[in-house]
Amino acid sequence: MQVLEQKAPALAEPPRALVWPEKYDLFGVSVSSTSYISAAESILNAARRRKGGLVTALAVHGVVEASTTPELNKIVNAYDMVTPDGQPVRIALNALHDSKMASRVAGPDLMLLLCDRCEATGMPIYLYGSTRFVVETLRDQLIHRFPYLKIVGCEPSLFRPITEEESQELAERINNSGAGIVFIGLGCPLQEKFAFQHRHLFKPVQFCVGAAFDFHAGLKRRAPQWMRDFWLEWFFRMMQEPGRLWKRYLTTNTLFIMKFVQQWMRRSDNRSEDLDSAEHRLT
Repeated sequence: MQVLEQKAPALAEPPRALVWPEKYDLFGVSVSSTSYISAAESILNAARRRKGGLVTALAVHGVVEASTTPELNKIVNAYDMVTPDGQPVRIALNALHDSKMASRVAGPDLMLLLCDRCEATGMPIYLYGSTRFVVETLRDQLIHRFPYLKIVGCEPSLFRPITEEESQELAERINNSGAGIVFIGLGCPLQEKFAFQHRHLFKPVQFCVGAAFDFHAGLKRRAPQWMRDFWLEWFFRMMQEPGRLWKRYLTTNTLFIMKFVQQWMRRSDNRSEDLDSAEHRLT
């Protein structure tokens, strides 16, 4: 029997200068203009430093929630990177700020890219959130997909407010595990609030990935690629859970369009004023 030689993970690279992607204002929410490769490299570089970091991926619902809820707005705008999870968010950034983003940077896809890079470099990861069944199934599926990936811990949410003592104990477990990245699957906006509350306690980068836990555990179907390309992933999810999601998407999609039009009109008015001022100076 021929034994194939398996390549072991390479040693982790030393940290480089820490630079997060540039952010742009979208309805009062600071959203990053980035790509999958750039976002992954920024997270991995921060993870090597083990000084913390906050990352999330927001689609239409998350952006609208952050733009209409003052507390959440303050929290999200304190994040190091907020990737445009949905196509409408990417298109809005391009239209309002000429950011020239070629694709969105979806949380579930970025998570898999990071797992691939962590497997290659030996960077350990930690999984936190959802139910015990989901998070343990996710762990098993990721190990099956990335055999050399170091998953140094996984634990479910407590599904209640966490006490200060429990936060300290959780931070000790995560920090002592040696993880460089903690993937958090609590759903928006609970996960963003949770990560922000623990920003000074956790040494790894916290990446809020929400439904990615269910997708990669194989417990929920994700929209086909063509639906994702044509901005219809929200519709696919709504058809899976119509009772829970129809009102959310009806409300947030409408508000997103309204807020986009308002910001576009303000942008056009500002440009007209700039042109008038320039003409006045020339005359």
